[in-house]
Amino acid sequence: MASVPKPQPGAERQDLYRRIEKLNFSPLWEVYHDLIPDEPKTPCKPAIWKWADSRPHLMEAGKLITAKEALRRVLVLQNPGMRGQSCVTQSLFAGYQLILPGEIAPSHRHTQSALRFVVEGSGAYTAVDGERTTMRPGDFIITPSWTWHDHGNPGSDPVIWLDGLDLPILRIFAAQFHEPFPEEIQPVSRGEGASLARYGNNLKPLGAVAPYGKTSPIFSYPYDRSRETLARLAKEGDPDPCHGWKMEFVNPLTGGPAMPTIGTFIQLLPKGFRSSPYRATDGTVYSVAEGRGKVRIGGDEFAFGPKDAFVVPSWHPASIEADGECVLFSYSDRPAQQALGLWREHRG
Repeated sequence: MASVPKPQPGAERQDLYRRIEKLNFSPLWEVYHDLIPDEPKTPCKPAIWKWADSRPHLMEAGKLITAKEALRRVLVLQNPGMRGQSCVTQSLFAGYQLILPGEIAPSHRHTQSALRFVVEGSGAYTAVDGERTTMRPGDFIITPSWTWHDHGNPGSDPVIWLDGLDLPILRIFAAQFHEPFPEEIQPVSRGEGASLARYGNNLKPLGAVAPYGKTSPIFSYPYDRSRETLARLAKEGDPDPCHGWKMEFVNPLTGGPAMPTIGTFIQLLPKGFRSSPYRATDGTVYSVAEGRGKVRIGGDEFAFGPKDAFVVPSWHPASIEADGECVLFSYSDRPAQQALGLWREHRG
């Protein structure tokens, strides 16, 4: 159906608009349907970042700027519908970070919450408030809001991970703070794995106080544990028609999401799986941990392989076809939407 042409305001209206503009007013009726659409309307576009294209440019950046000079050597995944805004969806940031052997990304803290999903390489570490965790492919690692953190690579191989942050959310609220640590590296005060041992085995200390507020006290979720869980689930029942076998990372102290503003998920799709169309109001970023397949997002189709990343915008129907067994990590702003009573989903 052809769109109904919008009549141009007459001379009297235009005169009114000119006068009220000088008083910092504007007419709502001229923009009402853009501000309050019948269903979600986003400039975010479906897109994919192929690893074969991404890695060479990241390694080239590694030759041109040091981790110390950059503070964080990251190539931002810019959504093609929102160039220049440093965001992958309207509410989330994504970027590939590289740390080379012998490098240190200096310690600092900020109010933005961050996640790391390790894409390639082993041997680097992330330190959070005095505890280090060694990075391995497929590991999901959290940097809670306002915690000291640094990255280092004492190993022999480059290590690359996908960064996800709630930068645009904090920008909306103008609640951004940043502070550098006095030294390049923060002191280590706990042994590696202390947080996982303390909170990660369906046990918690008596009188435990949440060390990071609403963020999980486990800041490192190893891939081998996640993968083992998915494999066991696949033996015990049929896959969900939209998601396969999909799990959400949780805060063991609350049972809620691992991060207060960002939902994090991992899912297994069996060989030959074709998901039913699914859409939700949370735009979602995916990183392919294992396998190959195709994803249809609205009218777009992308073939994906290991280490590729793609984004499904808000309220865009998506379906995934797995050529072989696939494992996908994903994150979205679902917890923030759910906290505000806004989140919706639709199957089929």
